[in-house]
Amino acid sequence: MIQLDRVTTVQNPPKLVKVVLTDRKRRFSGVLPPIALSIVIIVIWETISASLSGSRKFLLPTPQSVVIHGLLARDAYGQILPSFVRTSVLALGGFGVAIVLGMLVAAVMYRFRWLEKAVFPYLVALQAVPILAVAPLMAVVFGYSFVAKGIIVVLIAFFPIPANFLLGLRSVDAGLDDLFRLHRASWWTRFWKLAFPNALPQLLTGFRISAGLAVVGAIVGEEFFQAGVPGLGIRLLQYLQNVEYNRLYGALILSSFLGIGFYLIFTWISNRVLRNWHESAIQQGT
Repeated sequence: MIQLDRVTTVQNPPKLVKVVLTDRKRRFSGVLPPIALSIVIIVIWETISASLSGSRKFLLPTPQSVVIHGLLARDAYGQILPSFVRTSVLALGGFGVAIVLGMLVAAVMYRFRWLEKAVFPYLVALQAVPILAVAPLMAVVFGYSFVAKGIIVVLIAFFPIPANFLLGLRSVDAGLDDLFRLHRASWWTRFWKLAFPNALPQLLTGFRISAGLAVVGAIVGEEFFQAGVPGLGIRLLQYLQNVEYNRLYGALILSSFLGIGFYLIFTWISNRVLRNWHESAIQQGT
């Protein structure tokens, strides 16, 4: 017994240490590459900015100048932060509507195959329509309002959700579907307990894609309508027209961070939902 206790005492700590080290290695392996690439980008940016002649230097300010004068200066962040919040609200609102409509449309097309054949080509056509050609029509119908901008967000962010969700619903294992039918399960039971769980990975992938597109749609809508409380889209135009390049690059950086933030949030949600049962989340953790 004493010898067994000694073996247990000696062997368990190395295993624990190995698990802890492996977990830390996974975390660092996910963080270090983006940090390293960011450093490379900043170095290249600094090099190009330093190589510009004096008369053209304003076109590409140094990273330090952008941070100090474009983001941290009191009058700068006093303008940009409220605009950041405004654009975030617009993107979230339009994205939420796109989620509801996209899931509903995909579920109806899954229920009625003939409706899928009739509607899906129009969804593809809607995705291909230039948004700037539709925006004037939105202005005529809804005016230069928050709702009109939100519709632009919905149009841009909509397509990946029903496309991915429908793909997941249609990829149910035929044997499992036959098993549910053999037990005379209703369509709702088959949808909720079989098709929907099967489609979750594709649906969450559609969310991640659409989240970034929602930010793009919000900025495009603000730049076109140029009305109401200024968001990042309006600020970008103002800074470009006023030749305020430090603030212009600062607004561009915040726009990028907003899109990245949306993507990371839904990636985290996806990993939380799928981590205990789906191979895609398990592979990301290894």
